[in-house]
Amino acid sequence: MFSRPEAAVEWGWDIAGPLLLIVVLLGLGIPMWVAMGIGVSLLLLLTEALPLSLIGEALFEGVDAFALIAIPLFILTGDALVRTGLSDKLLNVAEATAGGFRAGFGGSTVLGCGFFSCISGSDAAGCAALGRMTIGRLTAAGYPRAYASALVASGSCTGILIPPSIAYIVIGLVLGVPAGTLFTAAIIPGVMVLAAIMLTNAVLNRVAGYENAGAGFHLRRWLAAVWDARFALLVPFIILGGIYSGIFTPTEAAAVAVVTTIAVGFWRGTLRPADIPPMLASSAKVNGVILPTVALSLPLAEALGALSVPQYAIEQLLALTDNAAVLIALMLAVFIIAGCVMEAVPNIVLIAPVLFPLAREIGMEDEHFCVMMVTALGIGFITPPIGLNLFVITGITGEPILKVARYAAPFVFAMLLVAMLLAYIPWFSLVLLK
Repeated sequence: MFSRPEAAVEWGWDIAGPLLLIVVLLGLGIPMWVAMGIGVSLLLLLTEALPLSLIGEALFEGVDAFALIAIPLFILTGDALVRTGLSDKLLNVAEATAGGFRAGFGGSTVLGCGFFSCISGSDAAGCAALGRMTIGRLTAAGYPRAYASALVASGSCTGILIPPSIAYIVIGLVLGVPAGTLFTAAIIPGVMVLAAIMLTNAVLNRVAGYENAGAGFHLRRWLAAVWDARFALLVPFIILGGIYSGIFTPTEAAAVAVVTTIAVGFWRGTLRPADIPPMLASSAKVNGVILPTVALSLPLAEALGALSVPQYAIEQLLALTDNAAVLIALMLAVFIIAGCVMEAVPNIVLIAPVLFPLAREIGMEDEHFCVMMVTALGIGFITPPIGLNLFVITGITGEPILKVARYAAPFVFAMLLVAMLLAYIPWFSLVLLK
C-alpha cells in the first residue's frame, strides 16, 4: 500500500484550461515552445501560484546548462560525418559484419543505424542520412521499396535509444539525473531494441523471401572494412570511450568529436571550408527547435510543482490501484500514446515531471524510469499520426506514408515487447550501474 499525497490546490479550469490549451495549440501545429509559453503565462495569470516575472528568470536558468551544449555538438558531428563521407565507411563495416548472412543487408542497414546513433544522438538525422544511402541498395537486394523505407525508419529509432542520445540529455536535465549515468543505463536497452529490429527483419525475410545473400562472414573482408573505416570508428570511440572512462563529460566528448570529425575531413580532402557554414546552419535549425522547448519547460515545471499537479496525478492514479505492476503498465501506456501524437522532447518536458514522482513512489530507480520512458517514446517515431521517422523517410522515397506504416507494424510490435521487458525487469537498465 502506497501513501497518497494530497494535492495542495484544488483542481479546476484555472489549472486544466491552460494545460488543455497547450494540447490544442500543438494540435493546430503551433510550435511547442510557443504553445508552452502561452500556456504557462495563462496558468500563472489565472492561479497566481507564482509571479509572472518568474518566466523571464526561469528562461535564462533553463538554457544556462552546460549539458545542453552537447545537443548541437552531437548534431553537428552527425552532419560532419555525412559530409565527409565517413558515414559510408561505417555502413561498409556494418555490411561486412552482417551483410553476408541471410537477410544480411537488411540487418547491416539496421546495424548501420546503430553505428550512426552512437554519433549523432538524433533519430531523424540518422533516418535521413541512412535512407539516402541504403534505400536503393535494399531495393536492389530484393526488398519492396515501402518495406525498405519501414526498415530504415525503424532502425533509426535507435537514435534516441543508444547513447549518446539527445533525449537522455534532455530528460536528465529536466529530472536532475546525470546524463553520463543515463548513457550507461541505456547501453543494454538500446542494444536490445537494435537486436529486436534485426531479428524481426530476419523473420520477415524468411517468411517473404525478400533477400537471401548467404555468402557468409569473411574475416578478411571485415578487417579490410574496419581498417578503411578507422577514422569513422574513431569518432564513436572518442565519444563513448571518453564518457565511460570518465575522461570527458558528454558535452566535452561531443566537442572533441566535432573537432576530430572536421579535422579528419580536412585531412582526407572530403571537407572544404565552404562546407562549414551549411553544417553550422543545419545544426542551429535543429537546436533552435529543441532549446526554446527545454528553456520553457523549467517555468512550466515550477508552476506545476507549486500547484501540486504531480501530487494530484499520483493521487488519482493511486485511487485506481496501488498495484505497482498495474501502475507501471499505465505509465507505459501514457508514454506510448503520447509518443504517437507528439515528439520525444516535448513529451519529456511535459510528462516526465508529472509521472516521475509516481515512479519514485512505487520504488522505481530514477534511471529505470528514464530508460522506460525514452524507449516507449521511441516507438512513436514509426507510429502514426506523427511518426517523425515515417515522414522523413517518405519524404526521401516518395512512398505513401500509410503503406510504410503497415510494413513498420511488426517492428512496432518488437519494440513494444522490448519496452515491456525494460519496464518490468529493471536489471537491464541498472546492471551496468551496479
